[in-house]
Amino acid sequence: MIFQADDFEEINQRLDIFLAKRLDISRNYAQNLIDNGNVKVNDIVIQTKNYRIRPGDCICAKIPQLKPTDILPEDIPLDIIHEDECIIVVNKPKGMVVHPAAGHTDKTLVNALLHHCSSSLSGINGELRPGIVHRIDKDTSGLLVCAKNDAAHNCLAEQFAEHSITREYSAIATGGKINDFGKINAPIARNPKDRKKMAVIPTGRRAVTNYRILERNGQYSHIALKLETGRTHQIRVHMTSINRPILGDKVYGNSNQPFETGGQVLHARILGFIHPKSGEYVEFASELPKYFQKALERLGF
Repeated sequence: MIFQADDFEEINQRLDIFLAKRLDISRNYAQNLIDNGNVKVNDIVIQTKNYRIRPGDCICAKIPQLKPTDILPEDIPLDIIHEDECIIVVNKPKGMVVHPAAGHTDKTLVNALLHHCSSSLSGINGELRPGIVHRIDKDTSGLLVCAKNDAAHNCLAEQFAEHSITREYSAIATGGKINDFGKINAPIARNPKDRKKMAVIPTGRRAVTNYRILERNGQYSHIALKLETGRTHQIRVHMTSINRPILGDKVYGNSNQPFETGGQVLHARILGFIHPKSGEYVEFASELPKYFQKALERLGF
């Protein structure tokens, strides 16, 4: 696709932003196109997303054909909170992987979505990634929004990139008393000593988590956490960084757990965003699941 930079507002605009708007794609996908050498400016391949548009520039973008997916539909029950022609909001159970990966090739949320939605799911970023806009960990339960077309996917992806999505979690923290409320502002990056884990590192990406105490009982606190950013394992890493790891978290917390919880007691309870079609803010909430309620009862809450 070929574009001429003739709009005054586009002059001096970053190349990735220009492409995202002209092609109606996410900035992340636009950056991938640039990085992979699929964008030319005045017949010269540009692989710098920071390139600034100049008057008269001729921009040519090649959109690679989507790679087909080999993920198979599976008839797995879904707890659907909301569904329309653009999106589907689901309540993911603890123990379910969101997207197939090494060691988890089936029984994922994507397998279930493919069966439920058939071909009505988005394909973004050069490959068919059915509907997945964001993820939560396997052993974290709660709300996710999935896109049923590319326009919805792009709209939601931009909101996640801008950190304008409302994301509130419930959790049980261990390790004793903490302030009634607080903010953890600590950058997160891949742990250089263990590439499977994340860690608070000064050179990492900005990460901010707000928390407030709902209930206390000795060494345990029932807390609500609201994300300002959405880094991998953010809540788990941040709470461990202040010596208040999430109950049941054997990766970032204490391996000696008071009782079996099947992983971290962490639930994505509230999810809010601008609806891709209506343009209005919508918000969804889910009740605490049975495993979470059982943990609260066992701890005397």
